[in-house]
Amino acid sequence: MAEKLFSEEDRAKIIAAIQQAELKTSGEIQVHIENRCKGDLMDRAAEVFETLKMYQTAERNGVLFYLAVADHKFAILGDGGINRVVPKNFWEQIKDQMQLKFKEGKFTEGLSLGIKMAGEQLQSHFPYDSDTDINELPDEISFGD
Repeated sequence: MAEKLFSEEDRAKIIAAIQQAELKTSGEIQVHIENRCKGDLMDRAAEVFETLKMYQTAERNGVLFYLAVADHKFAILGDGGINRVVPKNFWEQIKDQMQLKFKEGKFTEGLSLGIKMAGEQLQSHFPYDSDTDINELPDEISFGD
């Protein structure tokens, strides 16, 4: 079900949003989608964060967008580097904006908006440096059970 929620076109739009956001920052953004959230939402997001090895970015500035579609749950998890510099309620603000789109059934638009907002913060705190920056993590969407 998780993979069927987003068409090939939708996936391409989400990946394009990730790539666009990462153009201007050393930060890394990943999206993981699965049907059900096994256990606590934030614990599961942290488990996926670790499984995807997102903690291995040089500046600890990875951001995970985790969606459990059948459970209608989602979380945004930033690594320590980004969490030290964003405003206290920053992730909640992004979630609120995404949720407005999700309630309209606009999942691709909501996810793309969240990615764009996260990318803007990453850019302001971790600007792109053409001499040192590499794409440390894949831009592809990962899917779970």
